[in-house]
Amino acid sequence: MEIIDDLPSANLNSDTILTIGAFDGVHRGHQHLIQQMVEEARQTKRLTGLITFYPHPSAVLSPYNPTRYLSTPGEKAALLERLGLDILAILPFDQDMAQTSARDFVVLVSQHLRLAELWVGEDFALGRGRKGDVKALRALGQELGFTVRIIEPLTWQGQIISSTRIRSLLLKGKVRQAAQLLGRYPSLAGEVVRGSQRGHCLGFPTANLEVRQERVVPADGIYAVYARLGEERRRGVANVGVRPSFELGGQRTVEVHILDFAEAIYGCDLVAEFVERLRDERRFAEVEELKAQIEQDIAQARHILGEEK
Repeated sequence: MEIIDDLPSANLNSDTILTIGAFDGVHRGHQHLIQQMVEEARQTKRLTGLITFYPHPSAVLSPYNPTRYLSTPGEKAALLERLGLDILAILPFDQDMAQTSARDFVVLVSQHLRLAELWVGEDFALGRGRKGDVKALRALGQELGFTVRIIEPLTWQGQIISSTRIRSLLLKGKVRQAAQLLGRYPSLAGEVVRGSQRGHCLGFPTANLEVRQERVVPADGIYAVYARLGEERRRGVANVGVRPSFELGGQRTVEVHILDFAEAIYGCDLVAEFVERLRDERRFAEVEELKAQIEQDIAQARHILGEEK
């Protein structure tokens, strides 16, 4: 897959089928669209491409309420490459881009990416003031020589699969439902950093993840997780929250206790895959009471993860 960060730098030898959007999380709806694009492109000897933006447009248009990410640009690129995409254009979104008219943007795309077909949803719009809706894009297509294809969204349990819906589920701790929409476990990646060593003192050492601030983090609570270290995947229990048994109003953290594991992994990258929420985070008056609850959490996580396919 070729990654482009500047449209004029593109040098393609074939026409393209393109789609445009945030594609945050690369969920099942996104996968459904891209798989159809790839199949069509192979039949018509074209390339498949996707144009997305970083940062998310909301970070520029609504800086006090930016959208939290389900996936980083690197994670998004890896997921898209696995789907067989040929071209990924990650374009910077700034005030200049926000003020670019739909016509000017589409002209650039048409010229530099050899646009033959644009695949979008019925409610899609781009450009300044979102004036580049489907009707406008079809008019531009007649002028510039490309067609617009409308793709029906994928639904689950009667509702459209969307990144917004997945974010809402995660913020409620509903990681099982989020996984059904994503087509994989929701995850958080980060470097393992030194924490307060509270877990180690209790006999349950934890890996403290340094998670990017712009990521969507599941609701506070205790979760059964898989912990990925490189190619190795182990069972674990994660605590998301402020550790109320030790400090009130503390900093929110993500800590993973990896089962049957005692190696020092500071500085390593770890991915926590959230499988199921076990309980709320809560305060314990006595250390022994907390330790007993952790033992119960571990036993429950072992059972749940042992039943996973």
